[in-house]
Amino acid sequence: MEVIFILIVICLIVAAGFLGAFVWAVKSGQFDDDYTPSVRILFDDKKDDLTEKNKEENNK
Repeated sequence: MEVIFILIVICLIVAAGFLGAFVWAVKSGQFDDDYTPSVRILFDDKKDDLTEKNKEENNK
């Protein structure tokens, strides 16, 4: 029975270590997306295409 309590304590220590590593990684910017905002401008918005078609149809 004592082994179970020791294993629970070890599991909590390991889990706290992983949580600390995750928080450290988030704060240091490991998950920041530096690539997508620079590429997003290259894609066309579908709403703009539809509104331009509607404007062209209304002008005819």
